[in-house]
Amino acid sequence: MRTSRSLTRLAAIFVAVGLFFTSQSLATPQRAAAADPGYLMVHFTGEGSTNQQMYLSHSTDGVHWNDLNGGGMVLRSTVGTKGVRDPAFVRSPDGSKYWIIATDLCISCGQTWSQSINDGSRNLVVWESTDLVTWSQPRLLNVAGAIPDGRNAWAPEAIWDPASNDYILYWATNVPLNGVTKHRIYYSHTSDFRTISTPQTYIERPGTQEIIDTQIIEVPAGVGNYRYVRASGDGQITLEGSNSILGTWTNLGNLSGIGLTGSMVEGPMWMKFNGTNKWALYLDQYASGGGYMPVLTTDPSNPASYQKQASTSYNMGGTKKRHGWIMNLTAAEESRVLARWPNTTAQRLQSYNFQDRYVRQTNFDVRIDPNVSPIEDSKFRLRTGLTGTGTVSFESVNNPGYFLRHANFDFQLVRNDGSSQFAQDATFRQVAGLADSTWSSFQSINYPDRYIRHYAYELKLDPITTATGRDDATFRVTN
Repeated sequence: MRTSRSLTRLAAIFVAVGLFFTSQSLATPQRAAAADPGYLMVHFTGEGSTNQQMYLSHSTDGVHWNDLNGGGMVLRSTVGTKGVRDPAFVRSPDGSKYWIIATDLCISCGQTWSQSINDGSRNLVVWESTDLVTWSQPRLLNVAGAIPDGRNAWAPEAIWDPASNDYILYWATNVPLNGVTKHRIYYSHTSDFRTISTPQTYIERPGTQEIIDTQIIEVPAGVGNYRYVRASGDGQITLEGSNSILGTWTNLGNLSGIGLTGSMVEGPMWMKFNGTNKWALYLDQYASGGGYMPVLTTDPSNPASYQKQASTSYNMGGTKKRHGWIMNLTAAEESRVLARWPNTTAQRLQSYNFQDRYVRQTNFDVRIDPNVSPIEDSKFRLRTGLTGTGTVSFESVNNPGYFLRHANFDFQLVRNDGSSQFAQDATFRQVAGLADSTWSSFQSINYPDRYIRHYAYELKLDPITTATGRDDATFRVTN
């Protein structure tokens, strides 16, 4: 009897130890090997015209994130409301094309929440790329204009549907019910994010219950009972499963069992860890202003499998991450992304002979001014020159993709068109200051007898032959 009881207790101990190590393995994913590609998050950071733009962060292990581009925006919307939120990445099945789709919304910079809910933009903002680093100009895609009494278009997502051989684009639109706000999820088919099929209702909750945020993942065979799982913000964080994107979805439960409800978190964002059947469901702690937190699982379709993480087990980086999307990178994609947006500090160019003045852009013209406002107009990232190493190019902080470029020996802030001529016109050698060797001067690559200088406070490209010219062509690179 004692022997039997001892064996039973020993077996229980082994089971408990096994469960402990299983829990530990789930709660603290191993960091990826150095050679493994990591993860790329696109997101916005808060309210206002600067924070409601596109930002990128990178992670090697999926739970510790580093801001790219010095924590600055990587894309700015110049269309619609000129603000963007809730972005999603889309990668074509063959990896030859990428899109970013986002909500056309700028809270506290032209719109109130009431306006955006009841008479907001019916458009999404779309960027397109073939390499994940060179993006098109933003364009508007009207998705809600054809929805009767549709008041807005929020939180877009898209997934490739092999059944229809195109993308299912889905988003939330407010169509009031008996005069009361009610967001539903609508969908359309698209192959190019330029034209869409007539929108159809995709998800509608009963009565007055709204649903705004939802994101779908495809689950590999052998994990759970469904090919697709979606997480939605609808008063809870509701999980549903289906074997086809436009088929019947089964309610699987929610995350209230681990203390997470829709009144606390929103913006569900999936991520699968490389090389293992483990997932993170990131949730935006909007009620507390805490930004994203990961909840981990080995079976997305099983609400009981989700585990909250101690705040010490993850790090979201220097900027607040708001509703976005995570892409598992290939090695080639990661190499391009990290080279394009290194974590560099924004800097200013201070005039040597007018030390209260700094190089700045104003309406894309370039000059030196005192008391620059907003100060971001005088901030640049000194990138490795567009023509190659050993040189420098100046990229605008608040107009990403725009560089200081000379044309007819005058300077403008111009969007990089990718041409060889642009690269030459926007590239310089940083040399010892012509008036003071502890400062810097910038010599043109394609006109090596000429330097950046100011004349009547305007930036020019001139040959330097006088003491005044040397003063005018000397700058301090400073934070």
